[in-house]
Amino acid sequence: MANGESRNLLLVVLRNFVNSFRPRQIRGNKMGKDYLGNIYFEIPADPSIGKRKASRWYDPPKGQDFQEPIPAEWEAWLRMRRPVPPTEEEIEKNLAIAKMKKINAAKIEEQRLAEGGSLPTLPERGHESFPVYPGMSPGDPDNKPGKQ
Repeated sequence: MANGESRNLLLVVLRNFVNSFRPRQIRGNKMGKDYLGNIYFEIPADPSIGKRKASRWYDPPKGQDFQEPIPAEWEAWLRMRRPVPPTEEEIEKNLAIAKMKKINAAKIEEQRLAEGGSLPTLPERGHESFPVYPGMSPGDPDNKPGKQ
């Protein structure tokens, strides 16, 4: 017969409820740190115990929450779109490219405004936004089909 103590459902529920308040001690391998101060961790996959996918996460710096954006390279690693974490050189190169693109965009905008270009305007909405062609009149809104 089964052990009566281990089959006591109320005791099992109470023990699990109390254990749910204890913080989990998850230890992962530190994989890197980004320029924002986020630290990235991974627990690799271990098929021998049935763990087919790696677990990846990050800890933001003290005083910040998880709402802050993270670098695209690290996000791709967290979402399993890349197998290896990004290197410092790769991140520095991508930051330099982004900075150069911002500078070039500012130059192009300045040049466009200097040549007499205007700021972008919002498109019209409603029936006024449809094209008007010569020789064609816009319909009569009171004219209903089948009415003579």
